[in-house]
Amino acid sequence: MSKSPTTPFIEPVPLSFNDFPESQLTADEMNIIEADNSGLYCQTEKIRYAVKSDMPLHLNLISPLQDEENKQKMPLILYVQGSAWLSQNLESKIVQLGKMSERGFIVAIVQYRPSEVAAFPAQIKDVKTAYRFLTEHADRYNIDSEQIVLWGDSSGGHTVTMMALTADNPEFNDECHGKQPIKIKAVIDYYGPVDISKMNEEPSTVNHTQPESPEGLLIGGLDVIDHPETAQKTNPLNYINKEINIPPFLIFHGNKDRLVPFGQSVMLYNALKQAEKAAKFYQIKGADHGRMPFWSSSVLNIVERFIRNNLQNSHKNDKS
Repeated sequence: MSKSPTTPFIEPVPLSFNDFPESQLTADEMNIIEADNSGLYCQTEKIRYAVKSDMPLHLNLISPLQDEENKQKMPLILYVQGSAWLSQNLESKIVQLGKMSERGFIVAIVQYRPSEVAAFPAQIKDVKTAYRFLTEHADRYNIDSEQIVLWGDSSGGHTVTMMALTADNPEFNDECHGKQPIKIKAVIDYYGPVDISKMNEEPSTVNHTQPESPEGLLIGGLDVIDHPETAQKTNPLNYINKEINIPPFLIFHGNKDRLVPFGQSVMLYNALKQAEKAAKFYQIKGADHGRMPFWSSSVLNIVERFIRNNLQNSHKNDKS
């Protein structure tokens, strides 16, 4: 089709957004509203961070979209999605965690090897591998590698708790010990299991002790009660003591949790306080295992305040 002789051809010119002219064209009864750039527009991408046991491992990275000319590094939330240590649905919390990304965080939802593929402690090792991948590529993803917090729900809460407590333990690393230290500023634990041998000492809708239970599969398809030594290796309480550095903990648990008994978080909180470690504990009255009560604005406000306070405090300590 030939060009109309009356239509001028405008040569493309590479202009910045600020220099690009506003259109002066109009239409009858056209409505005009001002562009609101006060918030953050977030995007997500799926990234393969490792291959283990011939299984590729991925993470979903949620990050605020930034102008190429004014990019800033942001704090990282390393999130582990609960799944009873089975195969995870990495997409199930994207909407909820996107709310945190809109508040100025980069969020990485990390996949671990399910217990059917690799028993404990593979899950902790995988998340540490993801941590190292992201810190090694911090510039590429605009991550402030000195400002990283852990967050997980259910089995993911157990995983991030164990990761924080075994940061310097070579038994929980796939990489060479000392290759890159794990530095965590804070941990948020949503209703994570603690002592799997005691989960049926409170009301529950499942048997947590059988070999085919999530807890039994975690330790290799064994009966939890019949194998106490193996089961206790998964117990975070056995890794808490006054001598080691433990980041501050924020714990949430519903008092009507039908899957992970409320007393599990009570044990973790009491152990941290007994070891004179920083911890805050919130019971969500009338809440079951997860869902809306844990993602309300009021709860997310508590989470954000906790994260930012600990990032600021650690930054002050680094300077002093």
